[in-house]
Amino acid sequence: MSGMRARQNMTFPAFQRAALWALAALTMLLATSVRSNFVFDDDPFQPVTQDETVAVGGVVTLTCSVKENDNSSLQWSNTAQQTLYFGEKRALRDNRIQLVKSTATELIITISDVQLSDDGEYTCSIFTMPVRTARATVTVLGVPGKPVITGFDDAVEEGGKVTLTCTSSGSKPPAKLHWYRDQEEIQGRPDVVESNPDEPTYTVTSELTLTVTRNDNNALIACAVDHPSIANGDKRTEQPLSVLFSPSMSIQPESDLPREGEKFFLQCVGNGNPEPTAFVWRRTDAELPPLAKVDGAFLRFESLNKSDNGVYECQADNGIGMGDITHTLLVQEAGVNAADPTAMSTSSGVDHAVIGGVVAVIVFIMLCLLIVLGRYLIRHKGTYLTHEAKGSDDAPDADTAIINAEGGHSGVDDKKEYFI
Repeated sequence: MSGMRARQNMTFPAFQRAALWALAALTMLLATSVRSNFVFDDDPFQPVTQDETVAVGGVVTLTCSVKENDNSSLQWSNTAQQTLYFGEKRALRDNRIQLVKSTATELIITISDVQLSDDGEYTCSIFTMPVRTARATVTVLGVPGKPVITGFDDAVEEGGKVTLTCTSSGSKPPAKLHWYRDQEEIQGRPDVVESNPDEPTYTVTSELTLTVTRNDNNALIACAVDHPSIANGDKRTEQPLSVLFSPSMSIQPESDLPREGEKFFLQCVGNGNPEPTAFVWRRTDAELPPLAKVDGAFLRFESLNKSDNGVYECQADNGIGMGDITHTLLVQEAGVNAADPTAMSTSSGVDHAVIGGVVAVIVFIMLCLLIVLGRYLIRHKGTYLTHEAKGSDDAPDADTAIINAEGGHSGVDDKKEYFI
């Protein structure tokens, strides 16, 4: 009997617990529906809000609206559920919060100079029966600081490696870092993100390792921050590289047509970092001419002579390495037209060209004469006349014609002989 009572006592509380759980779930569902910022077509009194994103120091606008109102007031509350505005009445003494508009169906306020502490959910309420609420999430972006590049203190020799570190702090969410060489993006190591103590912000670090060449000298290595709170390029730091390398050489003559008797110099030019300061001149096939003087990077000739022709070499040293270059000097005879640097080398070629031209003209004229003569002979072939039968056409008979053709010539006096 007692066992049956015990079973009845255990069964009844279990049924009660199930009913209570079902009631609690229904209550939570209704409460969620009433507090949601989703617009229900069958509830014109439900407030409508929207989420906002703003950077630190900016201004955020919070708007709450309803389709209809039964003379109930709209209210905005902050993340700590402190009332900011109840209708058009200010409730919290914070000069950053200002009223923009207050009507029966709309309540708009602004918060200026937004701080990271303003991040969170704001509640709009309308005091109907039951009270209806809607939430708006304000996301405050932490603005990253200007990136700082470290790791480059001294110049690096050509072929060496340099590791640069870029750091930017204060971003929320974490910023992204990008490396550039001049205007071309280059790949660094993946960003390292660390949270800042006592702040909801982050510090981001990236490393870049380069093997430098002489082409990297004076190149700008830049680190740029990418973050939704700033425009592209607003946060960028540049670091010029300094690469030490041996000089590359060239020799620049004073003129392209050195002539006998003139002053003349050769200049040795070295492009290196640092610039070369020590120069050595020599002549590869003989000693330097007596009138040639070494003047640092210059080799000066007081008066050029044919004997100065030869190959001259310049060596330069800048402390990092040495460079050398040669130049062939060819002195022209005095009186050669300086305006034509190739006059000496092409004079014989010009003479041959003139002679060849004259011969070609003569040959052409002779060919023309032969062609004209040939055409004339062909045209008059077989048209020549003889005088052997002259007068036979006028003879009255054949005998007379034969006599006339054999030698009768009218108008010719007979020979006369005289004897003394």
